[in-house]
Amino acid sequence: MTIKPIIFIPDPVLRQVSKPVERFDADLRKFSDDMFATMYDAPGIGLAAIQVAEPIRMVVIDLAKEGDAPAPHVFINPVIVERSDEPSSYEEGCLSIPDYYAEVERPATVRVTYQDLDGKPQEIKAEGLMATCLQHEIDHLDGVLFIDHISKLKRDMVIKKFKKLAKTHVPASGKKI
Repeated sequence: MTIKPIIFIPDPVLRQVSKPVERFDADLRKFSDDMFATMYDAPGIGLAAIQVAEPIRMVVIDLAKEGDAPAPHVFINPVIVERSDEPSSYEEGCLSIPDYYAEVERPATVRVTYQDLDGKPQEIKAEGLMATCLQHEIDHLDGVLFIDHISKLKRDMVIKKFKKLAKTHVPASGKKI
């Protein structure tokens, strides 16, 4: 397994819309393993492929608490097909926006269709943290960041801070910011 470099804002790659996965093969399985290794190393509970500069519609999530056995989930080509009207708020963070957290309100429950690593259609009805995490990661696949769900003033402050930091290092994508 290879730990991949995670892209940070304001890297424009994070705003790309990811393309559907069409090939379900050994390379995709290896990439899934690499994504988990990267996420666990960070450490985080969710990672979208675009965050490691791979613009494909793939998400990995593991909500196991520290000390519990890992509970890895792979979601390929996920689509939110139903959202509850009931809202839920969580303090969200993001591996692409290190050390910044904000309260975000999202639907409390979602129903998501997706494919597994074999390409077989699957469906999950998620609530609580899993619902929040799925929405957060699926947003990434559409070029949306959790800071897009907070006030413009707070968002602008975060982006300004990271633009300043970006001037001191080359982004993981290798593209000029």
